[in-house]
Amino acid sequence: MVVFHDEIPESLVEWIKNQRIFWVATAPMNAHGHVNLSPKGGENTFHVVHSKKVYYEDLTGSGVETISHLRENGRITILFNAFDGPPRILRLWGIGTVYEYGTPEYNSLIQPATRQPGSRAAIVVNVLKVSTSCGFAVPLYNFVAHRTRLHRFSEMKERVDRAHALPPDSENLDVQQINVPSNSLREYWLRNNMKSLDGLPGLLTAPDALVRIAPQNNFQSTTMSGALRGCGTSNKESHVIFKHPEKTFILGFFLGAVAVAAYTKILGKIGIALVAILLLSVIIVKSFSDFYRVNTSVRYKA
Repeated sequence: MVVFHDEIPESLVEWIKNQRIFWVATAPMNAHGHVNLSPKGGENTFHVVHSKKVYYEDLTGSGVETISHLRENGRITILFNAFDGPPRILRLWGIGTVYEYGTPEYNSLIQPATRQPGSRAAIVVNVLKVSTSCGFAVPLYNFVAHRTRLHRFSEMKERVDRAHALPPDSENLDVQQINVPSNSLREYWLRNNMKSLDGLPGLLTAPDALVRIAPQNNFQSTTMSGALRGCGTSNKESHVIFKHPEKTFILGFFLGAVAVAAYTKILGKIGIALVAILLLSVIIVKSFSDFYRVNTSVRYKA
C-alpha cells in the first residue's frame, strides 16, 4: 500500500544511502517533447542533506536531458527500488537545480579531492513529496560490482584537459578563443552536452571552467572481484572455486573414487562399471564447467 510523506522519513535515510542505483525522471514543458528517464549509479554519488533536500553528482553522459529539463521547469522525480531484502519502492518528487562544474555551489558540494572523473554538475533537489509502496513485482537481484568504464573514459579525456589548462595568472584571457584540445572532456561536452533532444540549453559554463580549473586526478582502478563471484555463494566458497579450479577438479575426482568404492561394497561387481562411468562423467563435466566459468568471468570487463 502506498504511503505519502511531506519529507524523507528518518527511518529511510540509511536505506537510501545503501542503494547502488536510482532513476531520475524529467520532462520538458512542450507536450510533444521527449520525456526522459535515466539510471544513475556509482559509489557515493547520492547524498541526503536533510529530510527536505538531496543532491547527486551528475557524471558525464552522451546526453544532457535531465540538466536541460531542470533549467526549463525544475520538475524531477527520483526513484529507488529494493533489489534485495524486503520489497520497497521509494519516490522523491521535487524541484531540481543544476550547479555546473566550476561554480561556487558545485565546489561547496563536491570537493576536488573526492570529485569523480567526468563529474559535470551537482543536481540539488528540494523534496516536496515522498512516497513508499510495496514493490512486490520488482525482481530480486544480486549486486556484482560498480562498472569502472565511465571513470576510465572520463579520466582519459581529463588528462588532456589537465595538460592544456591555463596557468592561474591568465584570468584576462578569453577562454572561448582558445582552441579546444582533441579528445578532451571539454571537446566531448561541447559536442554532446550543449542542448537536449528538443533543443533546450544544456551545459552553459562547465566547458569553459575546465580550461581554468583543471580536474584533479582522483581515479582509482577498482578490482572486479565481485564479478567473479557466483550468485548464492559466499566469498570463501567463491575464492576456492574460482581462484583454484584445478583443486576443484582433483577434489571432485577423489570424491568420485571414494563414491565408486562405496558402491562396490554395496552392489558387488554388478553395475560397478556403469556406476563408475556415470560418476566420473558427472565429475569431469562439473569441473570443466567451473573452469570455463572462471575463464569467461576473468575476461569480463566492466
